[in-house]
Amino acid sequence: MTIYALSSGPGISGVAVVRISGTKVEEILNLITNSQVPKPRVATLKKFNKISNSELIDEGILIWFPGPQSYTGEDMAEIHIHGSIAVVKAILDELSKIENCRLAGPGEFTKIAFQNGKINLLKAESISDLISAETEIQRQQAIKIMSGKSSVRFNSIREKLLKILSNVEAKIDFPEEDLPEDVIKNIKNDSEKIRLEIEKILNDQKVGERIREGFKIAIIGPANAGKSSLLNYLSNRDVAIVSEIAGTTRDVIEAHLNLDGYPVVISDTAGIRESKDEIEKKGIKLALKRAEDADLNIILIEPKSVDFTGFLNDLVTDKSIIVINKIDLDYKNINQQIQKFNPILISIKNETNLDELISRIKEKLKNKFVSSNETLITRERHRHSLEACVQNLKNFEDKNSKEDFDKAAEDLRLATRHLGMIVGKVDVEEILGSIFNDFCIGK
Repeated sequence: MTIYALSSGPGISGVAVVRISGTKVEEILNLITNSQVPKPRVATLKKFNKISNSELIDEGILIWFPGPQSYTGEDMAEIHIHGSIAVVKAILDELSKIENCRLAGPGEFTKIAFQNGKINLLKAESISDLISAETEIQRQQAIKIMSGKSSVRFNSIREKLLKILSNVEAKIDFPEEDLPEDVIKNIKNDSEKIRLEIEKILNDQKVGERIREGFKIAIIGPANAGKSSLLNYLSNRDVAIVSEIAGTTRDVIEAHLNLDGYPVVISDTAGIRESKDEIEKKGIKLALKRAEDADLNIILIEPKSVDFTGFLNDLVTDKSIIVINKIDLDYKNINQQIQKFNPILISIKNETNLDELISRIKEKLKNKFVSSNETLITRERHRHSLEACVQNLKNFEDKNSKEDFDKAAEDLRLATRHLGMIVGKVDVEEILGSIFNDFCIGK
């Protein structure tokens, strides 16, 4: 089967790139150019024609990548044409008429590259992250993973586990044989070292996921305090509906921001108050859950608020910033209990002290994007696999100390399998779909 897709972005552009990969690429190029394929990896000017009547579609650049020296490991080509909607559609229509040639699915080119051993799963995911990167720190992290240091480290740990497993299985298979004392001793010491190494990787404050997914900020507070107005100001656009009617926001509204190069996901939530409205009550429950999961909470109140002290006791932590809005209305009667929290006094309406709030947010951000770990965990599946690996190693150490070697070996196999799932050293067909569906069609 041969696949094709538009690999550049959709819409009008100066240049569009159509990628083709599979067994029939050379035949397709002969048909669509009425000529032989050019020299490998040399950009060549070609006329691209309709197959049925040789009508000219466009003139552009053709690059031919014979396998296995290609991105996918198969025969592959890139057609660079003018990026008009009509030209791209005409090329794709011609390709669709060829037998055993179909439109690629999301991430299918990269999936084929993985299956052909051109890349491992970590690199495949980092390619997806690089395509999706919106900030400089996200780009840097994706490039760092693509460089292969994380893969090398995980593969190294896995090979050490396999070495331990071979020693344990030797003990099982040859129970009457006297294995050297240092081998038995090393089994215990080496497994403990590996477990501690993985636990150190896990103790990263989730910096990698925070960079990839965005630093989560929740704006919470009583109804009608100005939460939606603050979201709109920080987003520099009207994301949320602003109204003087309390309880306007019922659901969680999100906006993705680039704050001085840091990726941020900021959420406007329902006003917290006593309510008999079932929908509003669900919104308040969602607000409290979002505050619990956030990396930073902006607790927004106003000077005349008298119903905020209840939820403040639970929500004011080291991940909170207290903000008092509407100081243009009444700024002298602020509850004295709030003063001890070092609140920021603002007026969204008059844009007073909002720069101070943004500076405080940036201070919180900088501390959350620093990690001493060279190996960053960027996805939840990596963390789950490493946590499962650690648990299996603990089980192994317990059973090994009791000389229950058969069961201990199985725990070690499971630990090795979980570690291998990160880079794709095991049968990972069940997780490929979820990984590659995040890609764009032409990648």
